[in-house]
Amino acid sequence: MKKGLKYFLFFVMCVFLMSACCKKQVVKKDQTVAKPPVKQAKQEPAPPAKPAPVQKEQPAMKMEKPKMVAMPMIHKVVKGECLWIISSYKEIYNDPFMWPLIYKYNKEKIKDPDLIFPGQVFDINRDYSYADEKNAVNFAKTRGKWSLWDGK
Repeated sequence: MKKGLKYFLFFVMCVFLMSACCKKQVVKKDQTVAKPPVKQAKQEPAPPAKPAPVQKEQPAMKMEKPKMVAMPMIHKVVKGECLWIISSYKEIYNDPFMWPLIYKYNKEKIKDPDLIFPGQVFDINRDYSYADEKNAVNFAKTRGKWSLWDGK
């Protein structure tokens, strides 16, 4: 019996403590609750304000054209380049699959599209249609295996 009484008293004390801790503070309209003082950080004096610069009125803004990347009309072949690499340059076509456009535009200078030489100067076609682009990409993707063609 003593054990049961101890547990009962322990339970009652816990309930009492919990209710005392969780009790809301009731404030009447006439009464104010004192708030604890808030510590303020030390404030450094603000630097003196600089006067705003006087702005002159500017004439109406002119619309400027966006700067474009220089698009070369010719390309001189360097050692190690091929039509695939040349057409992948941002300044040329930015797409390696468009190399047939270079080949088609320079057929009199290129005998074999797989064999170009350093020092050759190719004209870059800037006036091509959407259909020309699609045909060139399709040709590059479906051409088949590379072969050394000697023009005979």
